Amino acid sequence: MIIILKRNASPSKVEELKKNLVNRGFKLHLSEGTEASLIGLIGDTSSMHEDWLRALDVVEDVRRIREPYKKANRSMHPEDTVIDVCGRKIGGGNFQVIAGPCSIETEEQITEVAEDVKASGAHLLRGGAFKPRTSPYAFQGLHEQGLDLLLKAKKATGLPVVTEIMSTEHLPLFEDVDVIQVGARNMQNFELLKELGRLDKPILLKRGLANTLDELLMSAEYIMAGGNEKVILCERGIRTFETSTRNTLDISAVPMLKQKTHLPVIIDPSHAAGIRFMVEPLSMAAIAAGADGLMIEVHNNPEKALCDGAQSLTPQMFDTLMKKINKTTEFFRELNA
Repeated sequence: MIIILKRNASPSKVEELKKNLVNRGFKLHLSEGTEASLIGLIGDTSSMHEDWLRALDVVEDVRRIREPYKKANRSMHPEDTVIDVCGRKIGGGNFQVIAGPCSIETEEQITEVAEDVKASGAHLLRGGAFKPRTSPYAFQGLHEQGLDLLLKAKKATGLPVVTEIMSTEHLPLFEDVDVIQVGARNMQNFELLKELGRLDKPILLKRGLANTLDELLMSAEYIMAGGNEKVILCERGIRTFETSTRNTLDISAVPMLKQKTHLPVIIDPSHAAGIRFMVEPLSMAAIAAGADGLMIEVHNNPEKALCDGAQSLTPQMFDTLMKKINKTTEFFRELNA
């Protein structure tokens, strides 16, 4: 349930209302916007009568939320959430590109790629240290050593880093990681999500291979219910009957998620298709659809990459793409102004 407060509501009466609601056993989600101030009620509101609330001097209107996700719901938070990652803002009209290799292989490789993507205009560095793979015989990352190398690249370039976590046991290793990524296979690892909800750190949550948007938002709700509201959603393609591409990019997820939630939404065009030449057109489509950012795989020698070389761009390809991304984002910014 959402309580919409009047613009001229008495602060003392609003505080009195809040105390009354807390005493009734509700948790409150407060949202101060330019158009209106809201109080979201979290709990069993079935016995709460709207007429009683509407009769109060400070209340403009009362609405019930039918969706099971509350904190992630745009109704509870009409304005876009902006996630600040070391001064790089994502959401609310702020567009960011996250780039780097699928897997961290050597110090020279990750540092070289980091320097290249930074020179081309990327503002965050991605790199996998723990890699969930379909085959148990595939390269699964350098683990702790990979994290150390990623942090060295961060120190060398100043780029905030994004990397994937696979287990709650690894949380102590991620203390210096700027954005923790939850991969598609762990989107419904609820125990992991609950632990991430206790952190004060941005979480990049990827949509599962066969999950609905509401299921993605319920996974975000697990994190937010724990107190961490710094969640970035990522559409990375879903499994369909199509075999021409690795996955099928659900571009419609961007406007639909924008309607449903206030959280930032980014696109991973590399995993979506799994094919290098498709990264550029899918990136352009993501910008046109209103995405808040892109996550792109870049490798200094894709043919010898230990993981996902077929979808990785070379630094030169990425530089060319970044020029197009900058022009396209500027065009749509002016178009929507």
